[in-house]
Amino acid sequence: MTEGKKILGDKRRDLIIQWLSKSNKPITGGELANRTNVSRQVIVQDISILKAKKHPIIATAQGYIYVQSNPSPRVSRIIACKHSPAETKEELFILVDHGITVKQVIVEHAIYGEITASLMLSTRHDVEKFCKSVEHTQSALLSELTDGVHLHVIEAEHHYQLDTVVQALEENGFILSD
Repeated sequence: MTEGKKILGDKRRDLIIQWLSKSNKPITGGELANRTNVSRQVIVQDISILKAKKHPIIATAQGYIYVQSNPSPRVSRIIACKHSPAETKEELFILVDHGITVKQVIVEHAIYGEITASLMLSTRHDVEKFCKSVEHTQSALLSELTDGVHLHVIEAEHHYQLDTVVQALEENGFILSD
């Protein structure tokens, strides 16, 4: 936190909505905490309150995003993949290099059922940042819970991009097959 006056409750949450909705990139909880002179945990609670009030905020590895309504419809698909943790960056590079946004990763857990995480990766820079974060925090990938098997929700401007990227993933052995 920076030196300064704490911004309280409703005013802080209004500012969070304003900042997130005007930003063209994710904003971290730490950055929001610094801007409002509160702890990151307070920001986490604020985000929960805002989500409960139906604000379209998602948490990604890069920070929080306020989901804007998209005037041009994009197309999406769910793909089933399998690979080792060491191949994660290669798989994600193939996806983003084809103009794809990797919106989510999903695994089917024996105890918890479906576990979904927002990724929102669209560029090589996003992928590099994600992979560095995994390495720095020594976190396990969700796919490690399922021996490399996972789903991705992917999105693009056109159907042909989805078809082309699936073919590229198949050629590289990343698509789960029988």
